[in-house]
Amino acid sequence: MKIKNYLLILAFFAFSTTIFTQNLPPFSSLDIFELEWVTDPQISPDGKTIVYIRNGMDIMKDKRIKRLWMVNVNGDDHQKLSAFDVNESSPRWSPKGDRLAFTASTENGTEVFMYWMNSGKIARISQLPESPKGLNWSPDGKWLAFSMFVEGTELSLVSSPKKPKDAEWADVPKVTTRFKHETDGAGKMKPGYSHLFVLPADGGTPRQVTSGDFNHSSKPIWSQDGQSLFFSSNRKENWEYDFRNSEIYVLNLSDGNITPLTDRNGPDHSMTLSNNGATIAYLGYNDQMQAYQNTLLYTMKKDGSAKKVWSKNFDYTISSPVWDPNGNGLYFMYDDKGNTKIGHIDKSGNTTVVTDNVGGTSIGRPYPGGSFSISKNGMIAFTQSSPMHPAELAIIKKGDAKPQQVISLNSDLLDHRALGKVEEIWYKSSIDQRDIQGWVVTPPNYDSNKNYPLLVENHGGPILNYGDRFSPEFQLYAAAGYIVFYPNPRGSTSYGEEFANLLYHNYPGEDYQDVMDGVDVLIKNGMATEDSLYVTGGSAGGIMTAWIIGKNKRFRSAAVIKPVMNWISKTLTADNYFYYANSRYPGQPWENVMDYWKFSPISLVGNIETPTLVMVGLDDLRTPLSEAKQLYHALKIRQIETALVEIPGASHFIAKRPSHMISKIEYILAWFERSR
Repeated sequence: MKIKNYLLILAFFAFSTTIFTQNLPPFSSLDIFELEWVTDPQISPDGKTIVYIRNGMDIMKDKRIKRLWMVNVNGDDHQKLSAFDVNESSPRWSPKGDRLAFTASTENGTEVFMYWMNSGKIARISQLPESPKGLNWSPDGKWLAFSMFVEGTELSLVSSPKKPKDAEWADVPKVTTRFKHETDGAGKMKPGYSHLFVLPADGGTPRQVTSGDFNHSSKPIWSQDGQSLFFSSNRKENWEYDFRNSEIYVLNLSDGNITPLTDRNGPDHSMTLSNNGATIAYLGYNDQMQAYQNTLLYTMKKDGSAKKVWSKNFDYTISSPVWDPNGNGLYFMYDDKGNTKIGHIDKSGNTTVVTDNVGGTSIGRPYPGGSFSISKNGMIAFTQSSPMHPAELAIIKKGDAKPQQVISLNSDLLDHRALGKVEEIWYKSSIDQRDIQGWVVTPPNYDSNKNYPLLVENHGGPILNYGDRFSPEFQLYAAAGYIVFYPNPRGSTSYGEEFANLLYHNYPGEDYQDVMDGVDVLIKNGMATEDSLYVTGGSAGGIMTAWIIGKNKRFRSAAVIKPVMNWISKTLTADNYFYYANSRYPGQPWENVMDYWKFSPISLVGNIETPTLVMVGLDDLRTPLSEAKQLYHALKIRQIETALVEIPGASHFIAKRPSHMISKIEYILAWFERSR
């Protein structure tokens, strides 16, 4: 009798939960402005307090905002750090945990501020001409080191004549002689170089400690005695053209002497010093000029001797290494099959998983991200991700069964929305029977007996990965009644070096078939029908979308977002124009025209019959407007149904402004609705 009653209660609870979920409204466009997420959690040395960046959206100013908040590890005493209503970042605890340095925006730019734990007082301690980066305390707590841009001069070819008083002449021409002279999201770069500085922690005058026409933009690391700084840079004569290379150097603060500690063809960076000050751990690899290589973990003595690779048997890229408190190993982050994890590696190269589901900091599409910090007692604070929410704050110790969530920034919103369910799928590639991973998002209150249109969303990169992470964009697609399929075809990261490098000199290639194989599996399983297929993607996802509709006519409609259409024009016009030689295709465009052309989606435009929306930001320097226009103009010439959407003020990161993210989704959905 008791068992029957229990089963009745369970059945009633399940029924009630279903009814309650069905009554919840779906996630909507304006909900994007209500999302909040954690970044850069910094736990105090004693492991009791965490300061983190609380990110959100300002609906009145249409921008992302970030404020510093502080909370005890048990979730108590959750409060804003300062009374400032400006962007704050880079919280860094002093070695004793009695002070907190951070940066904040002011009327005159970003400055360094100090917060005293015992009094709660805050003071600005700097007066800087540019924004400081990589803030780091000296071991004795007396100094802060950072990197800062120092403006220089550009070549002047002529001396302009003096204009008459009050005359309205045109702006003088701008001259550029630098190899890298612009960057997406910022535009034309000012002439000059990044240098290292030290600043008294009690406030005072910053002192520049590096010089020369080299960039010193890495986070500086103090030696244990506070007399030296370790940093990553490329100070070689041909550094501007040897752009994939970097070395680790040590700077003697007393005389300014700089000594290289590494010397190889490849990047060396992300240094961290052992607790006894004797050993440097760092990341890098010997550059083989591939499309992709795993970043490995190395150690060396502080004088550069006794170099050793720790992770040679670990087939994943390592990031963010931090020594454990006892100095016997290091914690690090890595992506494993679309899931970001914190791992631990010992001196013998043995690795263990500390926790998974790190990330949730990419607000838009489900890309990797996240960060962590560790206290002296081994407590780890990290950004915890889920398909159902952006990054929250969590803690864990090595050996714990599961992490503990400290706060919940999104339960007030997302607990009251019906979200699409995210499920992982695996299938075989018809090319070579490799295992291919993807995810499926079903609409809220999904009914397997009903037919839904399938929306294929291709990720960017292409050497990147999607994962089981929250995506407001995909939730909006699902709320509009679409099943969303987002795959990780060959070339995606987090599946080993060999898998990611399959696009070397072959992109787009068999990754196209990997995507289509996933579509076929969903049709075979009854989740999709052949007559209701839609496809989109941005950046490399835009390339794949254009490639797909050039290869087949199966899709009712397509949205090609910020694509590369022509590798010849892209390579010679984009802000990173110099980056592709020998790693994307052999040689430069004028040396290998046919390869550059045959991998360009514009070469297939004569086959396209699919109604196609083309979208790009007007300030996009990574995949310039001219790329999108090539597709739009070609389709107009061929009288294929098309529209060009140009987003004012948007760079390659279209979704940076909340309204741009909303516009992107609404235009895509509106275009697809025309074909439903």
